[in-house]
Amino acid sequence: MASSLNLSLTNELRKFVDSRTGDSGVYATPSEYIRDLIRHDMEADSILNHVMTGLDDIKHGRMSEKSILDITNEP
Repeated sequence: MASSLNLSLTNELRKFVDSRTGDSGVYATPSEYIRDLIRHDMEADSILNHVMTGLDDIKHGRMSEKSILDITNEP
């Protein structure tokens, strides 16, 4: 179920959003643009978490003898 979120933007931010939406932009609506920004941020956060987990594994000596190719070729 979708829920709504109201937010206030400065004039500068609103003009920027408007430039990305509508007939002249990539996105049909400001909501579509904001949802896409949030999805990209979620992906970036997930990547950062994986990198931080990997660094923690290295720090604590938790490493595999397998190569990247071995791991990617696993079923």
